[in-house]
Amino acid sequence: MELHEENAFKIRSYTSAIYSIDQGNASLEGLSKEELQNINGIGKSIAEVILQLQETGTHQYLDELLEKTPKGLLEVLEIKGLGPKKIKVLWKELNITSVHELQEACQAGKVANIKGFGAKTQESILQALEYMASNKGKWHYADVEADVENLQEKLESLFGAKNTAITGDYARKVEIIEKVSWIIRSEDRKADLAKINQLDILLPNQKASSPFTWRGYLKEKELEVEFFTVSPSYFVNEQLLKTPSHTHLLAALNKDQTLGSFFKSKSFASQEEAYHEAGLDYIEPELREGQFEIALAKEKKLPQLLETDDLKGILHNHSTYSDGKHTLREMASFCKELGYEYLGISDHSRTATYAGGLDIEKVGKQQEEIKALNKELAPFKIFSGIESDILLDGSLDYPEDTLATFDFIVASIHSSLNMTRKKATDRLVKAIENPYTTILGHPTGRLLLRREGYPVDHQTIIDACAENKVVIEINANPWRLDLDWRWVHYALEKGVKLSINPDAHEKNGYFHMKYGVLVGRKGGLTKEMTLNAMPLKEIEDYFTERKSKIK
Repeated sequence: MELHEENAFKIRSYTSAIYSIDQGNASLEGLSKEELQNINGIGKSIAEVILQLQETGTHQYLDELLEKTPKGLLEVLEIKGLGPKKIKVLWKELNITSVHELQEACQAGKVANIKGFGAKTQESILQALEYMASNKGKWHYADVEADVENLQEKLESLFGAKNTAITGDYARKVEIIEKVSWIIRSEDRKADLAKINQLDILLPNQKASSPFTWRGYLKEKELEVEFFTVSPSYFVNEQLLKTPSHTHLLAALNKDQTLGSFFKSKSFASQEEAYHEAGLDYIEPELREGQFEIALAKEKKLPQLLETDDLKGILHNHSTYSDGKHTLREMASFCKELGYEYLGISDHSRTATYAGGLDIEKVGKQQEEIKALNKELAPFKIFSGIESDILLDGSLDYPEDTLATFDFIVASIHSSLNMTRKKATDRLVKAIENPYTTILGHPTGRLLLRREGYPVDHQTIIDACAENKVVIEINANPWRLDLDWRWVHYALEKGVKLSINPDAHEKNGYFHMKYGVLVGRKGGLTKEMTLNAMPLKEIEDYFTERKSKIK
């Protein structure tokens, strides 16, 4: 609407409605038109819009706006730091209607000459465009999971489950996927490639393919896929060679042989057999990254990796008290239905006004509701937490007497993200040193494929957590997956516990827990070192003991 200079009053009405919805304590789901109109800021016309959006996923007015918007501008709207007003100026003054045209205008210095932009804005646009370009063709693991598993089922029906294997980054559960690779055990490679070619969900790339390899894309996602057909005697060898990272394969077994060269030296009946013959414990695919796993496998000290079923509770969640979709009761009841023993509710703190952060009065109101629900839902328990903003100086939101009322506190940065490495690290360390901090939330603030995190000295952060007995979150939201798995092992070496948290803003957000587990497993996380693998009584005692030590 702003892009097309629609009626300013109408724009304000939508803005007001959005603000009321964000600040409200009720879900819009299932409300009638009359009930919607009872919400401050929502009139008859916007109530009708909400209902049509719920029913059809779109709206006539939205379709009209999209029809007169150049398609390329929708991609421009995705650029970090560019709002509709600035995009409108670029569109009208430089006739920019695509990302490509915007990049050319920036490179030619034209954007800097527009009033209200300048060289600094032009440079930040170029950086955002470069980041977008570097992520083209990349997908979150969670976004392609269903498509990959669907294709795997089709392959199994064609060739049999024992004759197909996913390899590469997807098999190692890497957070960002560019390509998914399969190997097919084949007696007739030409005939089997023809069968793959007949799958209607695939689009072949004839130029990139070869007599024994099929390359192309999944139509729905334009995700790059490839299939290698191999003789039965070499099927396991190909799994061993195509699943790990190069670093894993280059690990030295002895003075004369790498792991990769050993895997090529003879045929194996199974991957387990191959690792054992190499003098190693079997290494799970997730761990085959060339980090620490070879040394531990040689010493027979590989950890028993965390399983999703090991988790006993879900911490770091939001309700309608701040910016969640479902009420505290709904979040707690669903958590209990899923078989968990406890829920940690940690809505946003008061500084996060954009997310309906809780003022002190609202904190008291929520804690009263928690007490009542705990009586009703026992033995299931809700722990009263808060996601406290780490302020610019590293202090936590709220005075100490309010912080003391919570069972646990997740400390996170949400504002002033444009920091140097030293500033970000110092800010985090100060928050970690605060005795009220229980868990450090999403340590880098990254949004995968959308926003780079602020730069931090991971080692210093983890060391500070070890010294202050602060747990580090593995934020299980597929956009975050932060703490990065590459730092999990170091945290474990320092004795720092980790907590798999979904940062759920609705009930279905609980299902993201498995992605946090995948990240933990890649770093060697065990049940013993996972905070929320503790049963209810243990974590209850943990929170109580930690609070008792605050002077």
